[in-house]
Amino acid sequence: MIPAAFDYQKANSSEEAIALIVEHGDEAKLLAGGHSLIPMMKLRLAVPSVLVDIGGVEDLSYINDSGDYIAIGALTKHRQLETSGLLLAECPLLAHVASKVGDPQVRHRGTLGGSLAHSDPASDLPAAVLALGGSLIAEGPSGQREIAVADFFTGYFESSLAEDEMLTEVRVPKAPGSSWSFQKFNRRAQDWAIVGVTAVQVEGSTQISLVNMGSTPLRATAVEDALAGGASAAEAAEAAAEGTDAPTDLNASPEYRDHLARVLTKRALEASGVS
Repeated sequence: MIPAAFDYQKANSSEEAIALIVEHGDEAKLLAGGHSLIPMMKLRLAVPSVLVDIGGVEDLSYINDSGDYIAIGALTKHRQLETSGLLLAECPLLAHVASKVGDPQVRHRGTLGGSLAHSDPASDLPAAVLALGGSLIAEGPSGQREIAVADFFTGYFESSLAEDEMLTEVRVPKAPGSSWSFQKFNRRAQDWAIVGVTAVQVEGSTQISLVNMGSTPLRATAVEDALAGGASAAEAAEAAAEGTDAPTDLNASPEYRDHLARVLTKRALEASGVS
C-alpha cells in the first residue's frame, strides 16, 4: 500500500527535531532508519501528517566509554553496534544481538533508538537492553530525563516517552567477561522472532528477558526467582511462560510460544553457564 499524504521536515539537530514535534504535536512522527515506521505507514497503522527526519543528526550516533557504563547515541546503526570494538570487549551481548537483526540492509539503516522507541515486543534489541538493565535518556522542551529501562516499555508499541520528547541516548552497564546467551527461533534468518530469549550474568545474578511473549519485552522474573532459590537451569526454565501473555498469529499459537519459551530459556541458561 501507499502511505497517506504527509508533510516532510528535516531536522539538523536534536533541538530542531524537538521544536518540530512540539510545534506539530501528536500529528508528527520522528523518522530515523525508517524500517519500523514506513511499513506501518504503508499499512495505514500509522498516519502521521508530518514526518520529522532525524537521520542526519550526526551528534546522536556514537558508542562511548563512560566509566562503568557504555553510552550509545540513539541514532547509532545496528551495524555499528555489531562491529564496535568497545561493545565486543565490554558488552558483547548487545553486539551479538545487533548482528541477528534482519539482514545487512536493515542493519545498515536501522537505529538502536528507533528500535527501542518503536517498542515492538517482537524486536530483539529492546529485550537485550531490558536484560542488561541500564537507562535511557529522553530529551524534550523541559530538558533531559533519565528513564530506567525497566520502566520504559508500557504497552504494545507504547513507551514512557512523552509526545514532545525524543530518545537521545542509551546507557548499558559494562559486562566484560560475563556469561550470556541469545536464543531466537524464527522461520527465516531475517524474520522477526517467533520467540526469543536473552540470558546474561549481571553482578552475580542471571537476568533473562523474553521476545514476543507479551505486549512488551518482558523480564522472565519467575525464572530469575527460581534460579535465585537454587533451581537448576532445567527446573527454572519450566517457569518461563509464567506471567506472560503470548500472542497468537499465523506463525504460532500461545501454547506453542509457551513451549518455545521454556525450551529456549533452558538452552540460554545452559549456554550461559547455568547448570
